[in-house]
Amino acid sequence: MIKKSRIVIFFLIVLAIGGLMSQTALNTAKSINLGLDLQGGFEILYEVSNPDGEGEVTEETMQSTVSALDQRVNVLGVSEPNISIEGDNRVRVQLAGIDDQQQARELLATEADLSFRDIDDNVLLSGDDLQESGASVNFDQGNQPVVSVGLRDGDEFGRVTEQVIEEYPPPENLMVIWLDYEEGDSFMEESQKEDPKFLSAPSVNEPLYTDTVQIEGNFELEEAEFLAEILNSGSLPVELEEIYSNAVGASLGEEAMDQTIFAGFIGIGLIFAFMLFYYRFMGVISIISLTSYIYVVLVVFNWMQGVLTLPGLAALVLGVGMAVDANIITYERIKEELREGRSVISAFKLGTSRSFSTIVDANITTIIAAGVLFYYGTSSVQGFAVVLIVSILTSFLTAVLLTRFLLGLWVKSRIFNKKPRVFGIKERDIDARQ
Repeated sequence: MIKKSRIVIFFLIVLAIGGLMSQTALNTAKSINLGLDLQGGFEILYEVSNPDGEGEVTEETMQSTVSALDQRVNVLGVSEPNISIEGDNRVRVQLAGIDDQQQARELLATEADLSFRDIDDNVLLSGDDLQESGASVNFDQGNQPVVSVGLRDGDEFGRVTEQVIEEYPPPENLMVIWLDYEEGDSFMEESQKEDPKFLSAPSVNEPLYTDTVQIEGNFELEEAEFLAEILNSGSLPVELEEIYSNAVGASLGEEAMDQTIFAGFIGIGLIFAFMLFYYRFMGVISIISLTSYIYVVLVVFNWMQGVLTLPGLAALVLGVGMAVDANIITYERIKEELREGRSVISAFKLGTSRSFSTIVDANITTIIAAGVLFYYGTSSVQGFAVVLIVSILTSFLTAVLLTRFLLGLWVKSRIFNKKPRVFGIKERDIDARQ
């Protein structure tokens, strides 16, 4: 006797899945964060060393460096930046969707160490004497942009200006303002250049007991804002040496994504066609479960706030192949039981139970390999590993459990009793001795 209620349940489930995906799939896909290789951007790898060049860089120092770089990235307004530590002394910065790559390089690399010096390059005040986040852009009487910097101790600044007046008569009574002064820099040499390295060198004619100083340097407004943002982001606790960089244009990233998605559609379409041709009705069940699998992977990845890269897209397509592999293992087991002459319901029960351990073993070994890739890999390799692990775990819900449940509804309805052709089995291939 055919149990039509099971068939009704099947169609209700399929309609519910289809309705959910049609309403949310597009928004889910659009809200996934794309890596710089898909939307364009900038990637740079730094080697970290101590300012004095001595001693090993500690884990605490690396974490402080990441925090300082993260503050600077916020200045650029980049959404979902990826700043990660690699090895013992390397930091990788990935900024997806950034337009001005040169500004990003300057903002990241500068030490942001502001210092006030005399004309003989002796330190009068250092960055430690500045107020935290105390820099801002103002305008002087000529409506020119200037950078105002807050000082921790106005009296100390007054004593320093007195020292300059006493030791250096005009016109040498200058307070030279440097950003990232390096050993070997010289005011005397730089002052002869058309574009000196120091920011400005105002003369000091009277003691200034104030907790706010202004930096004038014939700035454009954007230059003044950039300087204020650098000072507010804080100085780096280390020195950074660029050892690798990669820039991907937005158009190139979009082209790469379009080509990968197109190739993915072709691959998935061929898989669907193969399943339909070779497994008949069971192939239809596979198409439903695999479509659900792709949707669930995207939902989970979006929920994790993951960043989808080009290798990640490849892992998603690879995951479809692995998910359908679980179906094939199950279907082949069912077909073997049917060839031995067992009933459809017996073949289904034996085939699904005997294939389960094989599927588990294959996926566990792949998860182990993906885990090793994630632990030892870098950026894009880790992205590939994350998508692969999510894909494998999701396949248990869809390609294994959902497939078995949906196929079980039809088998247990007994509508396919004595109809082996529905499963791709010809009657002459059935062993009649069973």
